[in-house]
Amino acid sequence: MHPLPPSLRTTAERLFPAERLELAERFAVLLAEQGPERGLIGPREVDRLWERHLLNCALMVDAIDPSAATLADVGSGAGLPGVVIAIARPELQVTLIETMQRRATWLEEVDAELGLGLEVVRARAEDLHGRRSFEVVTARAVAALDKLARWTLPLVAEDGVLLAMKGSSAADELDSAQKVLTRLGGTEPTISRYGMGEVEVPTTVVQVRRRATATRKGDARG
Repeated sequence: MHPLPPSLRTTAERLFPAERLELAERFAVLLAEQGPERGLIGPREVDRLWERHLLNCALMVDAIDPSAATLADVGSGAGLPGVVIAIARPELQVTLIETMQRRATWLEEVDAELGLGLEVVRARAEDLHGRRSFEVVTARAVAALDKLARWTLPLVAEDGVLLAMKGSSAADELDSAQKVLTRLGGTEPTISRYGMGEVEVPTTVVQVRRRATATRKGDARG
């Protein structure tokens, strides 16, 4: 059901190691069969799972430093992008942070079915501030960047990065969020697009690095 379209196979094989592509295909089946009925994706999304969802998320791997060891996905929902990244980058220790019990249960079931070794945490991101930190924090379609930064940047380790998947409003959101980003120690904000020439709609990622020293100075000024 919903196999990988031949036109996208080259891109999929670039993003997923050979032994992991089968896991991505199994995840696609799980999403197609259970996603709509469990309120994880809309019914119309089933026919475009690969390009608009799985590969859209897998392209985030191009933005992740190969040396990174820990990653948290905030507001994981259906596992996009967290589960997809875990499939593509098996060496990463991936934590999925989700507030809703039914979605957290789904993520635990997917982990058990695919054997990904994920950590699923049912919590609000802000509940983990000061308790957990990660080299990379990702989020997709969670909130506007200024609000998202308040939730996620405190989870980013020193010199780590926030990778926020955004759409056509990325530049406007970044402009509006500049003051919040600076106050939270965010620096070097950039907007990058991945998958140009590979997929119809490239993946737009806002990347913000966090400097813990900058955060402390900002706190000291009050």
